[in-house]
Amino acid sequence: MTGPLQLAFVNYKKDSYIVVEGKANADRFFIIRQGNVRISKEVNVVEEEGGNVLGPGDFFGVVSTMSNHSHIETAQAISDVTLISVMREQYSQLIQNNTPVAMKIILQFSKRMRFLDEALTRLTLKSNAQEDTGHLFKVADYYTRQSQYNQAYYAYHQYIKYCPGGEFILQARERMMKIAPYAKNVKLDFKSDEFNRVYPRDSMIFSEGEPGEELFIIQNGAVKIAKIVDNNEVLLAVLKTGDIFGEMALLESKPRAACAVTYEECQLMAVNRANFERMVGTQPQIVARLTTLLAERIWFIYKQLANTLIADPVGRMYDALLIQLEKSRTAISAVSYTFDFGVKELVNMVGIPQSEGMAVLRKLMENKKIQILKSQDKDLIHCLDLTEVAKQTEYYRKMQKIENTRREKTSWGLK
Repeated sequence: MTGPLQLAFVNYKKDSYIVVEGKANADRFFIIRQGNVRISKEVNVVEEEGGNVLGPGDFFGVVSTMSNHSHIETAQAISDVTLISVMREQYSQLIQNNTPVAMKIILQFSKRMRFLDEALTRLTLKSNAQEDTGHLFKVADYYTRQSQYNQAYYAYHQYIKYCPGGEFILQARERMMKIAPYAKNVKLDFKSDEFNRVYPRDSMIFSEGEPGEELFIIQNGAVKIAKIVDNNEVLLAVLKTGDIFGEMALLESKPRAACAVTYEECQLMAVNRANFERMVGTQPQIVARLTTLLAERIWFIYKQLANTLIADPVGRMYDALLIQLEKSRTAISAVSYTFDFGVKELVNMVGIPQSEGMAVLRKLMENKKIQILKSQDKDLIHCLDLTEVAKQTEYYRKMQKIENTRREKTSWGLK
C-alpha cells in the first residue's frame, strides 16, 4: 500500500537561479506556491503563449523532468518564492492524490504542443497548419496520386461524412468509387464500446483534418504519423508498442493535426473522453506515460525550433542527426550507427525544399563518415563514427553564435 505523498517545500531568494538551461539530469519539477518566476531560453524562436512570467499554481521543469532530458529553459526567481518540489518518481502518486493538477499539466502540455507544432510547421514547411475538415479532400487526392488507395479511400470517406455540402463532394464520391476495388485494408467504423481494435498493415487510423474523439495506445505494432503539406508527405514520427497518439484532438476537441497510418498489423486500445477522465484518477501509470510522451514531444519540438536558427543547411542536417540521437538516447561514441530514416526525411526535417535538398546532401556526403545504406526498399543514413556528428554540430552551432554576436554588434553600431 502506498503511503501519503510527501512533497518538499523549497525557498529561493529574489534573483536566484532555480534551473539552468542545458543542465543534464533533470529529476524534479516545481509548482509555484508563492511569488513569481521568469522563464527564459537561450534560443527563443517563438514567444511563449501566455508569457514567460509564472505565478502561484503554475509549474515549470515538467518537460525536462518527465522526458528525462536536459533542461530546455532557465528559471529565475523575480521575487522571493516558495516552491513545491515534485520528484519524477512521485508523479504517479501526485496524480492519484490530486487529479486536477494532473489534468492541468496534461491540458497545458497539449495546448503547448499544438502551439509549438504550428510554429514549427510555419518555420520548416513554410506553411500554416491545416485543421479544417475540408483539408480531408486534399489528403485523399494526395494519396490517390501516390497509388496509396487504402489511405485515399479512408480520407474521401471522411470528407463525405464531415463535409456533406463541401465543394468537392461529387469528385470525392466519384473517385472513391473508382478506387474502391484497390482499397483492400480500410477500417472505417468501430462501435463506440469497441476499445480493443485491430488494424491491418497500411491502413489509415485517422486523417489530418477530421474531428478527433479518441486517443490510442499501441498494444502491438508500429504506426506512422505524417502530414500532407504542399503535396508532400512529411514524416513526423514512427511510434511503437506502448506509445500513445491522437491525444491532442481528444483533449482540445480540435481536428486531427496529422495522419496516422499502420506500418504493420496493429493492435490498439482506443480511449474516449469519458474513459480518459476516469483513467486519470484510476490508472495513474497510463496518465504518467502520457505525460512523459507529451514531455518528450515538447522537448523534441524545442530542439527542432532551435535547429531552424542555424543558417547553414549542412549545419542544420548535422544538428538534426544529433537531435535524433539525443531523442533515442543513443550514446555518442566512435561506433557506426544506422538511422531509421533516409535522405528525403532528413531534407524534410530541416525544412529545405526537395529541389535544393540534393545539393545540400551532396555537400553533407563529402564527409566520408556519412553514407547511404541500402535496406530493402529504403535508403537509410549511416554514420561510421557518431562522434563526427557531435563534432560537426558543435562547429556549426559555434559558427552561428559568432555570426549572431557579429550581427548584434553591427545593429548597435559596434565593430
